[in-house]
Amino acid sequence: MVQSKAQRMKFLAFCLLPTFVMFAIFSLFPLFSGMYYSFFKWSGSGGNKTFVGLKNYIRLFNDPVIPQTIYHDYFLVFFKVLLIMLIATFFAVVLTQFRIKEAAFYRVIFFFPNIMSVVVVGILWMFIYNPNMGIVNSGLRQLGLESMAKPWLGDMTWALPSLVLPAVWAGIGLFMLMIMGGISNIPTSIYEAADVDGATRWEQFWKITVPLIWAQLKSSIIYIVITTLNGSFVIVQIMTEGGPSNSTHVMGSYLYQQAFVNYNFGYAAAIGVMILVFSLITVLLLQLLLKREKIQY
Repeated sequence: MVQSKAQRMKFLAFCLLPTFVMFAIFSLFPLFSGMYYSFFKWSGSGGNKTFVGLKNYIRLFNDPVIPQTIYHDYFLVFFKVLLIMLIATFFAVVLTQFRIKEAAFYRVIFFFPNIMSVVVVGILWMFIYNPNMGIVNSGLRQLGLESMAKPWLGDMTWALPSLVLPAVWAGIGLFMLMIMGGISNIPTSIYEAADVDGATRWEQFWKITVPLIWAQLKSSIIYIVITTLNGSFVIVQIMTEGGPSNSTHVMGSYLYQQAFVNYNFGYAAAIGVMILVFSLITVLLLQLLLKREKIQY
């Protein structure tokens, strides 16, 4: 039976309605609620809210911790993107273009940290960095480099860089598999033709592999940036709680402190809006910077 256009639209609306309702409940409602509460002074309990207008946003510009949190977030973004993409791309190329019998085993090994809870990752690396029993300091002492041993998570200079390694270690596997999927879709005939023309492995990587997997590389970079700006507070909260002396606070962990330690939900909501703005601006800039003409093959 031939359906009219109106009937098709009703069917599509019926199918999409549950998804839209879930999106509205778990995404749109918290988003607009956060914006609403950012204009109030509120302890988070009870209905005793005081409208303060833009005072929470004015406080953002005068809070000396906010610039530190922004710097810390983008510090993690830069090094996570750099290290994860370099390491993930390297192993993706090795496991797809070199005949390694144990390739399937290595895929599992690299992906294993991704199935671990962030809490488990944080606790594991706290033991690794432990100044007395941790693997890092114990290894340095075994190598005769005891002078380099330090309380990594308690040192104002090294606490933030120390958070990069757990985040990179936990993220390599997922992006390696994404890049491997892109490489596996490239016809082998293209590489065979490049071999006949005398192109080296390095030339094939830059002139064939990278352009043809650019969509996967771009998606990976943007995903890392979004998850770091919106989710790095978890590893920070577990491993350092923003210390020592705010040296590892990111925007998200400072929001958590204001909301659940200082019970200043209005100001925390303003910080949440700030995170949203920074995330949107960063992603839009990346979309422009990473835009390339799609190559068909």
